[in-house]
Amino acid sequence: MPSEPSKPLTYASAGVDIVAKDEAAKRISGLLSFARQGVGRPLGGSGHFAGMVEFGEYALVLATDGVGTKLEVANALRKWDTVGIDCIAMNVNDVVCVGAEPLAFVDYLAVEKADPDLAAEIAKGLNEGARRANVSIVGGETAVLPSLVKGFDLAGTCLAYVKKDRIIGGSRIAPGDVVVGVASSGIHSNGLTLARRAIADAGIALSDKAPGGGTVGEALLEPTAIYVRAVLEMLEAVPDVHGIAHITGSGLLNIPRLRKDVRYVIDRPLDVPPIFDLVAEAGRVEANEMHRTFNMGMGLAVVLPEAGAAKAVEALSRHHKAAVVGRVEAGTGTAVPSRGVELRGAKASF
Repeated sequence: MPSEPSKPLTYASAGVDIVAKDEAAKRISGLLSFARQGVGRPLGGSGHFAGMVEFGEYALVLATDGVGTKLEVANALRKWDTVGIDCIAMNVNDVVCVGAEPLAFVDYLAVEKADPDLAAEIAKGLNEGARRANVSIVGGETAVLPSLVKGFDLAGTCLAYVKKDRIIGGSRIAPGDVVVGVASSGIHSNGLTLARRAIADAGIALSDKAPGGGTVGEALLEPTAIYVRAVLEMLEAVPDVHGIAHITGSGLLNIPRLRKDVRYVIDRPLDVPPIFDLVAEAGRVEANEMHRTFNMGMGLAVVLPEAGAAKAVEALSRHHKAAVVGRVEAGTGTAVPSRGVELRGAKASF
C-alpha cells in the first residue's frame, strides 16, 4: 500500500526552485544588451512566449525548449517514440501565443553514447509532432557527450512568422475580457520532477494502474497536446484576440505574463485529469503548489472580449475541448476560487 510523505511536497523540495529559476532568467536577460539594427532587429514588448525580430511587413518568431525530465519516464518504460511530439509541442505552442504560424524546426539530441535504435524511436515522435503542427524539420544536431550527459536530452527550436499588424501581445487585455480555456492532454512536459518524486515517495510504481485507465507510466508519458491548427483557425474566425498563454511550467503564473496589472479569475475551470489528483494525493501537494507547477487540465488560455468568446470556443472545440473558464477584472493575481487557489506574480518572461 502506498506510503504517505512526512510533509507536503513542493517543486522546490523535489529539486526545482522556480523562484531561483526565474531570478536566473532575469539575470540572463538583464545582461543581454546587444541588439542588431535594421532587418532582424528585435521587436520588443509583445514576445512573452517567443522572441520576435523585424523582417519587413512580418515578424520572424523564435522559440526554443526541451522535453525535460519526462525523458526519465520514457527511459524507465523504454518507450521513446512519443517524446519527439513533446519536443515539437513545447515550441510550436509557444510561437502560436503571439499569433504566429510555425514554419520550420531544428532539433538537438545530446546522448551519452550513439544509439541508432534510440535515435530512430525519437525521430518517429518528431515526425508525428511535425505532422500535427504542420511544420518542417529542416535540420538538427546529434552530440555524443559521454562525460556530460547520462542517458540523453532532447530539445529543439522553432521558426515561425506573423504579420506585424497581427501580433498578439497582452497590452489590450482589460477588465471585462473573458478567459477561454483549452484542455490539456494530461501532464504535458512540465513539473515531471515533482510528479515523479511524489509518486516514488508514495511507493507507487510506473506499472501500477492509474486512475482513468492504463498505467501510471503511460499517464505521465501521454504526449503534449499541439494547439497550432486550433489557434490558427480561431484567429481566422475571431481576429480580435487580446492574449494567448501557453500553460507550461509555473502553471497559472503563465497567464499574468500577458499583462500583470489585471486580475484573472478562473471561476469555471476545466476538469482536472486524474493524473494530477494522483500526484497531489501521493505527495500531499497543496492546491496552490499544484496550480503554480502544472497545467491542471488547461494547456492554453485565450483572453478576448466577451463578444468573440462563442466563436472562439466553437473554432477551438473542433480540435480540443474548450470553454469559457473565467474573466478579467481589476486588481492583480490569478485565482481559482472553487479550489481555494490564489496566486501572485508571474513567470519570468525570458
